Amino acid sequence: MITIDIDDDAILSALDRVARAVTDLQPVLQDIGETMVETTRERFMTGVSPDGVAWAPKSEATLARYRRLPGKTDTRPLWGPSGDLHTLFAAQASATEVSWGTNVIYSAVMQFGATKGEFGENAAGYPIPWGDIPARPFLGVSDEDRNSIISALNDWLMQAWGSE
Repeated sequence: MITIDIDDDAILSALDRVARAVTDLQPVLQDIGETMVETTRERFMTGVSPDGVAWAPKSEATLARYRRLPGKTDTRPLWGPSGDLHTLFAAQASATEVSWGTNVIYSAVMQFGATKGEFGENAAGYPIPWGDIPARPFLGVSDEDRNSIISALNDWLMQAWGSE
């Protein structure tokens, strides 16, 4: 191994800035998380998964059930009467990771799908869920998201390199 000692204040200062930036990525990861929350919300407007596949439409049985409820029936996939699933997203970042998603109880079923009765029966003996639910992935990273993340990280590093 070769060792080179650098005794140059400008170089050492620049290396120190970059080292500090990559040790605590929380600011850039929080920005990335907020961007991902926004693109996840946008998916609800277009009705497509992160890889661009259109979500399965609501079944006629679901639409019929919603028509019996007070108010207007929204026929778009994943848009239910409460509006919770398409609005309740959040991001959380630390120095080393970022996550985003929702705590809506049925979100995993909407993301991954479920078969009729997969979760047993309710007290009245009806299957949970009462019918098959196709997967409609809304969480994930699209190609555009990936490019945005890489760009944000590049900008962060360039700022760290160039700032005094």
